[in-house]
Amino acid sequence: MRPGYKEAMKASYFSIAGNTVLAIAKAITGIFGNSYALIADAIESTTDVFSSFLVLLGLRYANKPADENHPYGHGKAEPLITFMVVGFLIVSATVIAYESIENIQTPHEVPEPYTLIVLAVIIIIKEISYRFVSKKSVETDSTALKADAWHHRSDAITSLMAFIGISVALLMGKGYENADDWAALFASGFILFNAYLILRPALGEVMDEHRYDDIELLIREIAFADKGVVETEKCYIRKTGMTYHVDLHIAVDASISVKEGHDIAHRVKDEILLKIPQIADVLIHVEPDDELYP
Repeated sequence: MRPGYKEAMKASYFSIAGNTVLAIAKAITGIFGNSYALIADAIESTTDVFSSFLVLLGLRYANKPADENHPYGHGKAEPLITFMVVGFLIVSATVIAYESIENIQTPHEVPEPYTLIVLAVIIIIKEISYRFVSKKSVETDSTALKADAWHHRSDAITSLMAFIGISVALLMGKGYENADDWAALFASGFILFNAYLILRPALGEVMDEHRYDDIELLIREIAFADKGVVETEKCYIRKTGMTYHVDLHIAVDASISVKEGHDIAHRVKDEILLKIPQIADVLIHVEPDDELYP
């Protein structure tokens, strides 16, 4: 089982349960409270349920062990799931924007004051949910969980915009009935911006972009701690789900035997795997030091 897998799964179940309850609460309050912003918010929360379910399936698949057809494991499924989550965010933002524009052009009553109480509770719950899932995403280094966390944050922001819009409508009275619709329209733009922020690291992961300077530094320190290592050269790191695969070049004394060089490489590999449990495998290439220092 991959490091952090259980924690990631718990966070996914938490997201599914929370989004389901809040989507229902928003829809009921929005319909009876005359708030189109809350109804739009409920739509976004409904897509959150499906996206969280996708994250759950993605984590399950990414945790499958390596096999003959997938020697590096199935971790790349995780950023692919992240792309789908981003797709849900884009769809949510588009639906909210469309509904907001439609409602701005449609005369309707001012939302009921009690919708503010419901929104305040939702904002608090969503921000707590964001912090919880975000913490788990950092602990597990899961891009899919990071995307799921931002779903919670975008939901909190959408609810905050609705809160501001409804407050304006209630305070200003006649002529400001659609203030919450304008707030929902503004929130849709923010959701699209967040979609890009989520997409960028997931795309880098699929393209094996080097974004792990801190891990590289630690790997080189561990390698240098072995007395047989004269120098470290290339160090390539690729991320697969919640784990990493490393290609490392080390230089050893050119006068030692092949077996001694082999033993040094094994010691370095064992130390790296021991001290950095997120690393699934290390491929070490041994070079004679006279090639670096002729």
